[in-house]
Order: sequence, then C-alpha cells, then structure tokens
Amino acid sequence: MLQRQLTGGRIRARRLDLGVRQVDLAARAGISPSYLNLIEHDRRSIAGKLLNDLARVLDVDPAGLVGGVADVLLADLAAAAAQTPSEAEGDRIEEFASRFPGWAGLIIAQATEVAALRARVRALGDRLTHDPGLAAALHAVISAVTSIRATAGILVGADLVDADWQRRFHHNIHGDAQRLTDSSQALIQYLEAPGDAAVAPLDPLDAALRALGAAGWHLPLLEKGTTVAVQLAAMGDPGGAFGQVLSELLADYRSDALAMPLGRLLAAGARLCWEPAALAADLGVGLAAMLRRLATLPTGPGLPVCGLVVIDGAGALRFQRPVAGVALPNTGACPLWPVFQALVAPLLPMRRDVVMPGGQRFRVFAVTETCGPASFDASPLIRATMLLVADPDLGTETAPPLPVGPGCRVCPRADCTARREPSILSGASPTASAAFTFP
Repeated sequence: MLQRQLTGGRIRARRLDLGVRQVDLAARAGISPSYLNLIEHDRRSIAGKLLNDLARVLDVDPAGLVGGVADVLLADLAAAAAQTPSEAEGDRIEEFASRFPGWAGLIIAQATEVAALRARVRALGDRLTHDPGLAAALHAVISAVTSIRATAGILVGADLVDADWQRRFHHNIHGDAQRLTDSSQALIQYLEAPGDAAVAPLDPLDAALRALGAAGWHLPLLEKGTTVAVQLAAMGDPGGAFGQVLSELLADYRSDALAMPLGRLLAAGARLCWEPAALAADLGVGLAAMLRRLATLPTGPGLPVCGLVVIDGAGALRFQRPVAGVALPNTGACPLWPVFQALVAPLLPMRRDVVMPGGQRFRVFAVTETCGPASFDASPLIRATMLLVADPDLGTETAPPLPVGPGCRVCPRADCTARREPSILSGASPTASAAFTFP
C-alpha cells in the first residue's frame, strides 16, 4: 500500500512542478479529471498503458513514477486483494510476491479477468437500464399485456356482460394480442441484435435527434452563420415530418450560435471554468440558452462533455442529447430528475449532483423559461432545460448526490419513494405514497 501512495504522490508532484492543471493532464492522458484525482490521492492503482501515457505526458520514465517493476507487482496485488473482501495478510504481500512471483502473477491475471467480466456485466446492465430504444420496446410489451389483462378481467368477472359488449371486448383482446405479438418480435430482434445495430426511429423527433447525433451534435456550417437550408442540404435534405422537426431544431441551434459565437464562448469558458450562470451573464444571454449552447460544443481537451434534455410543460420530451450512455425514455422517465422539478419552480435555477443506479455521476443544471410572446388571453408556454455534465469534479459538491434513474420500469432501486409502477428488473413495487392501482 505504501508504494501506491508514493506513485500517486509522484504523479501529482510532477504535474505541479510542470504547472499543468489536473483537467489538462487528464485530457491529454485520455481519462476523466475525477479518475486522475483518485489516482493522485492513491485511491486507484495504475499500471500498463495508462501509466505509460501519464509518464509520456509528464516527460518522465514510467519506472520513475512507480519505483520499479517489483513495486508495480505489489501495487497490482494490493489492487487485486481490494477487489473482493478477504482476509489476505496485507502486511505480508511483499514476502508473498518475492517468494512466489509466479503465483502472484496468476492472482493478478485472474483479478484482471474478473474485473473485465464485471465491466462486461455492468455494460450489459447499462444497456438494459439506459437504452431508450430498449425501454420503448419493453414499454410496448408491458402496455399490451396490461390491456389484455384488464379486458380479460372484465370478461371473467362476476357481472354479466351483454353480447354486444362481449364482441367489443373480444375485438379489443384480438387487437391487443396482435400488438403484443408485434412488440414482442421487435423486442426479440432488438435483444438479438448487436449493441451497435441500427434500430428504426420511434418518431420524427427521434429521427431528427439521431441525425444530429450522427453529425456529432456540433455543426460547423451553422457555426459559420450559414442558413438552415444549407445545413439541411448537407444532411440529405430530408422531407416530411422528419425534415420539419429537424429544421426546427437547426433553427434553434443557429439562433443560439449567432447569439453566442463559438470563439467568444470558448474564450469565456476558459476564463470562467465553464460555469453556466457566469457564462450567461458574461455573454448577455438567458440561462436556458446557455445550457443549450454548451451541449453543442465540439470535443477537445479542456472542454466539458455535456448532455441535454428539454421538456415541455406537460413533461413531454422535446430534445435530448444522451451523455455517457444515459438517456431518458420518451415516456415514464424518472420524476426525480431536476428538469421535472424545475417545472414547479420556474423562477429558480437549479444545480445538483445526481447519481445513477450504476454509480455514474453528473452535475446537473436546470431552468424553466417561457416560450413565445406574453399574452393576457392565453396560457404561457413553458419549457424546462437540463444540462448534464459528465465526469464532473465532485470535490466541490455541497450535498450528497441525488439518486435518480431512467424510469420506474427499468430502475433497480427498490427503496425509491417516488416509484409509481413495478420494476421489471428488481420486482420492486410502488411505495404506499406513490402507488397506483393496476388492473
């Protein structure tokens, strides 16, 4: 354990000697600032490619960071012991490694394989939990089953049903059964397909968001001030409802880009550490517009990696840029996300750290704005916007992260007080305060 501490301290000391910021070193080494922070504070072991990458960036010999191959072996053994609770004699680890180097290597290899298998399981769990396409397919199956169950319950009940109503119920069951067949086949095809296989868009909005995602969410043509028509042509000039929705999203992008030119935004961001409220004040724009703009940044060292969710006053999804594999389903999203809380406090900007069931953490900013001209004769249209910052430096958090999830039907949290329907993952049922009556 001593050498792990020395390794982290040596990395930190070398970085400080060079005058390199933690966020810049992490970007050049291809890791998140939060992970580098754990390494420098001796909470993560380091070896292999990552060690070589850090040594290259810091312009030192890798052996100079860890003190030699033997010390790396000791660090890997300690990391292997830490993966699983055990009664291993930590104070005799050096004696074991020196007497049985072959067995030590085998233990490390097995620990590495176990860690890889655990990562694979987590990845599969993330796909099941966070994939909006899978959530939609499951929602279709469950909805059809619920409808059939409700209709069948009426037909087998104690009350007599006249012939005309029986025919209607039979027709409903037949239609729901066909819908169940179609949705079940779609779900099977989805599960059997590779993770990167193409899945048909759910609706015009989904198709438009996929087009933006394929373009990397950053559109250089609009950044230069070109028209929406030129950008549409570059994206294949889609027509119909898909093209109309995409055109509206591009118009919003262009408006924000003109109000906040990329050069000014990058300069202000570097100066103000990408704090949304400070940036909005510096550039003279609204907070919601700034949140939208930050989700269109190009990728690069020192730039935040952001996701974005926009909903209307009814809670319906109007825009979504997923981040770190996390996306909210089109229907039935977790109500604990700050974007929904912002709807009931439209004048109060919110900032909160949240944590997903799998441990992913985000710093979240949310605000509600009115859309369109004000009128005494019409209800205002409101829209809530939420920015998610991946891999934030949570060292400055002032409260414990808020537990959130994708949606009740695919959320494994069994003790959530906001649960409103059973989970197909854990079998958790709604709490007494949030329960619904199911047929």
